[in-house]
Amino acid sequence: MATTHPNFARAYRAADEAAELNQYFAPQRTSTADLPDPETFLRNISRGVLEIFAGVREVDQLARWLTEDAYRKLVTRANLAARARSARGIPAKRPVHQIVSVRHSSPADGIVEGVVIVRGPARTRAVALRLEGMDGRWRTTSLALL
Repeated sequence: MATTHPNFARAYRAADEAAELNQYFAPQRTSTADLPDPETFLRNISRGVLEIFAGVREVDQLARWLTEDAYRKLVTRANLAARARSARGIPAKRPVHQIVSVRHSSPADGIVEGVVIVRGPARTRAVALRLEGMDGRWRTTSLALL
């Protein structure tokens, strides 16, 4: 006859309590139908990212629309851009960009993957983004400047 060890039962209850807390306090998924059109968000977040790399906007201003992982990667990349400007003696100045096109698709409900093509004075770039609906708004979970 097997008996349950008291520590095992306590650990099992703790795991159940943690799962229940996550159900209420973790970021909640939001359906695409409950979110605004992603194209406007893609345009605005891309402009913000380009301004961060140019040194005229702080990363913290976009923190609300980024997940923690995307935020950390953006901070690292912004710091590298600032060091490169400093090494070349180039002051930060507001970039002049024209958004050429925005393309996006939805691989699943509440998820959008998009590419924003931006033409600048020196070159044309692409900003690739993955958005997920969390807590009633779009949040960027992945971002790459190509």
